Amino acid sequence: MISIKWAKLIKSLHLKKYRKAEQLFFVEGEKAVLEVLASGWTVPALFATDAFIQQHSLAVKAAAMLQPCSSDELVKNGTYSSNDAALAVVAMPQWPLFSAKAHSWTLVLDNINDPGNLGTIIRIADWYGIEHILCSPDTADCYNPKVIAAAKGSFLRVQLHYLPLADALAHASLPVYGAYLGGENVHQLKLEAAGGYIVLGNEANGISNDIGQLVSRQITIPAFGGAESLNVGIAAAVICDNLLRLSH
Repeated sequence: MISIKWAKLIKSLHLKKYRKAEQLFFVEGEKAVLEVLASGWTVPALFATDAFIQQHSLAVKAAAMLQPCSSDELVKNGTYSSNDAALAVVAMPQWPLFSAKAHSWTLVLDNINDPGNLGTIIRIADWYGIEHILCSPDTADCYNPKVIAAAKGSFLRVQLHYLPLADALAHASLPVYGAYLGGENVHQLKLEAAGGYIVLGNEANGISNDIGQLVSRQITIPAFGGAESLNVGIAAAVICDNLLRLSH
C-alpha cells in the first residue's frame, strides 16, 4: 500500500515547482522503471505490484525503499491510465557543467513548449549518439512525467542543460546550424566540421531573433508537398540523420 505521506509526495511531483524543491521526479511502467533501477541513479522509493516484485526480485534491490501496492494505486498516484508494474521516485542527477567537445554534435532547444516533443527529441538524440542538449530556461521541464514517458528511458543517457542560450552560442567554436523554413538544403550540405550545434525553435514561432543572430548557417528540410511545416520532433530526426550521416 502507498502510504499517505508518499502519495502526497508523488502527487506533488506532478508539478515542476515541487520537483525542483524536492529534487525528485517519478518514472512509471515496467520497462522504464527497470532501466532506472539498472542505471545506478538514486531511487529513494519504489512502489510495485507483487507480480513485478516477484519477477524482478534482483532489480528491486536497487531501490532504497520498496513498498508493495496494487495497480489501482499506481494509476491513482501516477499519470498512466493503466500500470500493473511499478512507479519509482528518482533523485535528479547533478550533471557537470556543459563543455563542448570537438567533433561532437549538440542539440539546442529554443523554447520548446510541448513535453511530448521534448521527450521525442531526447529519444532522437539518444538514437544518434548525441549526449548533450542545451535548453533555454523556458523550454519544457525535462522531468515532466510526459517528457519522461515520451523519452522511453533515453533521459538516462542524454544530459540536458538549462542555460541562457545566447551566452553558450556566442562563444561557440563549432558551426551553429539553425532549422528554418528557408535555408540551405539539408540533403546537400557540405559540412565545415565534423560536429556543431543544431538549433531547433519554438513550435509556433521558430527560432527567436536573439538566438537567430548567432546561427552561422540556416538549414531547411525541402518540402515536396503542400504541408505548411513539420513537427519539431520529426524535423529533429531528419536533420540529425542528415548531419550525423555526413559527419561519419
